[in-house]
Amino acid sequence: MSTTTGTPPVVVTLAEIARIAGVGRAAVSNWRRRYDNFPSPVGGTDTSPQFSLPQVEEWLRRENKLKTALNPLDRLWPEYESLGDRDTTGLLVAQIGLRQSGVRAGGPTAGPLLDQRQTRLLERTLELAEQDEEHRAFDLLLERWLRTHVRQITTTPVQLAGLMAQAAAVSRPGPVRSVLDPACGVGTLLVAAGRQWDADHAAGLRFLGQDSDAVLVELAKARLTVGGFAGRDLSNVSLAAGDTLRADAHPGAQADVVLSNPPSNERDWGHAELATDPRWAYGQPPRTEPELAWVQHAVAALAPGGVAVLVLPPAVAARRAGRRIRAGLLRSGVLQAVIALPPGAAPPYGVGLHLWILRADGGGDGADRTELTFVDTTYTTRPASVDKGGVDWPAVTAQIMEVLSGTSTLGSVSVPVVDLLDEQVDLTPARRVPRTRAATIVDLRRLWTQFDAHMRELRDAAEVLSALVPADSDEAVPLISVAELERAGALEIRTGQGLPESLVRRGERQEGEARVLTGAPLSGQAQLWLPASAVAAGDQDGSLTVTASQDVIVSVLARSFDVRVDTDAPSVLGPQLAALRANPAVLDPWFLSGCLRAPANVHRAGTHASTTSRIDVRRLHIPRLSLEEQRRYGEIYRRITAFEGEMTDMKSVGGELSRALGDLLAAGHLPRN
Repeated sequence: MSTTTGTPPVVVTLAEIARIAGVGRAAVSNWRRRYDNFPSPVGGTDTSPQFSLPQVEEWLRRENKLKTALNPLDRLWPEYESLGDRDTTGLLVAQIGLRQSGVRAGGPTAGPLLDQRQTRLLERTLELAEQDEEHRAFDLLLERWLRTHVRQITTTPVQLAGLMAQAAAVSRPGPVRSVLDPACGVGTLLVAAGRQWDADHAAGLRFLGQDSDAVLVELAKARLTVGGFAGRDLSNVSLAAGDTLRADAHPGAQADVVLSNPPSNERDWGHAELATDPRWAYGQPPRTEPELAWVQHAVAALAPGGVAVLVLPPAVAARRAGRRIRAGLLRSGVLQAVIALPPGAAPPYGVGLHLWILRADGGGDGADRTELTFVDTTYTTRPASVDKGGVDWPAVTAQIMEVLSGTSTLGSVSVPVVDLLDEQVDLTPARRVPRTRAATIVDLRRLWTQFDAHMRELRDAAEVLSALVPADSDEAVPLISVAELERAGALEIRTGQGLPESLVRRGERQEGEARVLTGAPLSGQAQLWLPASAVAAGDQDGSLTVTASQDVIVSVLARSFDVRVDTDAPSVLGPQLAALRANPAVLDPWFLSGCLRAPANVHRAGTHASTTSRIDVRRLHIPRLSLEEQRRYGEIYRRITAFEGEMTDMKSVGGELSRALGDLLAAGHLPRN
């Protein structure tokens, strides 16, 4: 940490100003152009200027640009960011949580002591948090910190953490005195354990953990104290920084439960120096199988009868290099269940991860160790209340808990161990759990319901649209260009940008994710998603173009020209797209979209000469009409869009329905009369 005693001015970027004011970044750029009295930059570069926070605050208040009262922490967060590196800010956030919880331990165990500037910032934050009994100050700062560093830090989703704790509780009934996470990160799994076994906040549960990142360890301690699971002297918390596999901080831990989402695909995990490690009771993990090293580490840390629940990549269940260790786990009866999760349950979101449940010998539970239970949740039916493409966590959790407790076998099968000990020792649930006839019948009923709903919507839309009669008039309606509308402040133009390919996920949408659009057509694109934290961070720093509700999205390539109103915001736009944000006081977005979409506008923009040309959005035109007339036209266009969407959905549902009927027919399950 820095030892400088001076206090540099607190500066903010355009993205941070937009967040404080509750507007888009384009709005702030527009303010800079339109207002001569907008604060001048005090640093940064021409492409990424920085502004004095006090000057910006004063200007926002004077020009009445603050939509809501400014949260005091909004004023402080830029000061945290100005501290510099990730570690300095993270350690200070951890101290907020620890001190707000009354922890009597000293300063952070990672890094030097705080300097004067950092100490003053800490004291000011604690003063603001004195009346915050729910610890929102720490939670807000932690969320901002994680969002800022989303590309460097992977966290376990809260829903998955809760599921893992419940699975351990069902698999090991009775009191739990200690929980270990050997790759604890910011402590999400330990907090879930606290909620599962220490709901009364009696601080009677012992938490053990380790992580190679010392800053994450401090944040995990803070989360446990803020949650009320740790005593003020941290006597029931033992979290250490270090390489768990090479230098275990809790040798012979004898934990009742191990919960972990260990790192995967690591090559330098200590294969050579750990060749004779006593933890490898089921064989030395190959260099390409670090996940099996974590599995054996977890088993070695269990007390007799203890249970471990680990998140693992699906390849661990089938890779040839690990078959001997898998066979050893099966023969010993340690491996109890392998559970396939739906894609999107946890990073990397495009992969359907597995949960492995392992049970140490000596529990005296009388459980059958001669069979392995496979559970496949990837076909769990989603109720209508769940967002399209989202993981239905209540349904997935209920299915797994019922199978583990023995009250249901839906989506599961128990296979004798002897039948699994072949040359592959493949433990992939999808290869063992058959899709049931019941699920197909449920799908058929769901599809008929959807088909009938689309039919009703189409009839209603057709009844309205068929009654429209074009006006009989030769009077020319004056036009106005998008460029003129922009200059008048009627709309803002935001161009799409390059996307962080490493974070873009394919598959089904998960809770909190934003849709990614890469070009035309604007509907029916491949399902691409970005996590909410990455979207928020990109929107703040201006590296992503994120839409708001009712923005008009334009595909700017002439050969695939298309225009749509974004009714599923936020969406992240790629470089071939642009967003027009209309001022609703003067411009109706549905009217704007319908007029811009007219084929004649492509010719007006002068881009018809080449199929590779880009549309000049500012050269597009719309009729100059009153707001009342715009809304009337806009409502008609909204109905046209809805009609078009219903036709597309009807085609999709009809195809699925035909396939489902064909499957039932081929299986001989359709009624004969």
